[in-house]
Amino acid sequence: MSTATDSFGKLTLADVHEGDTLPELSYDVTATTVVLGALASRDTRPMHHDHDFAVNRNGVRDIFLNTPNQAAWFERFLTDWSGPKGRLGRMKFRMKGSVFPGDTMVLAGEVEKVENGTTPAAAGQTVLVRLTVDGDLKTDCTARIALPTADDDNPWTRRGDQWRP
Repeated sequence: MSTATDSFGKLTLADVHEGDTLPELSYDVTATTVVLGALASRDTRPMHHDHDFAVNRNGVRDIFLNTPNQAAWFERFLTDWSGPKGRLGRMKFRMKGSVFPGDTMVLAGEVEKVENGTTPAAAGQTVLVRLTVDGDLKTDCTARIALPTADDDNPWTRRGDQWRP
């Protein structure tokens, strides 16, 4: 397996192969990380900003990352790898555990499938991403992302039949 980082920010479909691993992203989660993510998504539910509520009413150890916050971390991870021309088409994930302040979350990914297709619209890859804390899987994600098929291609310009997420 290779690591698909040699062309950071300039990846084309030809640079990516099934089994490639993406460089890990490690981040120390703070209460600020949790609260700002909740605020950015207008999530006012108290389990994402009120420690007492989270502990005494929800029965968890602290406030925790909400769903849109985790989605944003997956998007950042994937676009850090793909560069500015990478275009996310679909993303689905399953949360299996919570991420709390004081945790170090690690995002790691692997290219599962590469579709070269006969047109740029049919080209893309499926990437599996895992968010772990201390080796414990908290969320897994599957994403389809389009990369340029050549240096002069830009997936962001594809419309209608030229874009298949």
